[in-house]
Amino acid sequence: MILFKNMLGITTSSEAEDWSDEKILLEAQNKPWLFAILVERYQVPFLRKVSAIVRNPLDVEEVVQDAFTKIYVNADKYEPQSGAKFSSWAYRILLNTAFTRYQKLVKDGQRYTAMDPEYEQMYGEMKEHSGFAEKRDGILRILDRMPEHLSIVLKLHYLDHWSHQDIADKTGENVGTIKARIHRAKAAFKKESRDGEAEALL
Repeated sequence: MILFKNMLGITTSSEAEDWSDEKILLEAQNKPWLFAILVERYQVPFLRKVSAIVRNPLDVEEVVQDAFTKIYVNADKYEPQSGAKFSSWAYRILLNTAFTRYQKLVKDGQRYTAMDPEYEQMYGEMKEHSGFAEKRDGILRILDRMPEHLSIVLKLHYLDHWSHQDIADKTGENVGTIKARIHRAKAAFKKESRDGEAEALL
């Protein structure tokens, strides 16, 4: 499988294959076909790393494709530094893209599957850095003011990352019932919130 190379539709020069990652990235800004060399170097390890975070092969391929696109589009923002290789910068973009997709899959009700333990701490740090802790505290304050049968489904779905199916399996109810309850719970959440805080939280 070739992701980005097919988009470029151009083969690379053999001379550039011996260049460093950093030089290829720099030259690719004016000679885009050279970027395919980086794709060839990193495609397999990228796929392997993302598959430990999002399990579905189609999601994995899309994440890797998105990451390569971001790396290429933001090539001018990369600044070589002592001890900071291209690979570190590229993997940071890859992991951020994978974690963002993971969050979206959970929010969209995909069946929850835990990522490999080595990435759980990184994922937690990313959420903390993005203000997730403050959002969680705000959500919990509102949930405490709601009826328990409604607050529990919101907590499981939005804070504990349970999918609709997971909650249904736990409660013995069908998915349709859970979806309807979450819908009612969100309405109650907004009604219970103050000064528009709901919109900033859910």
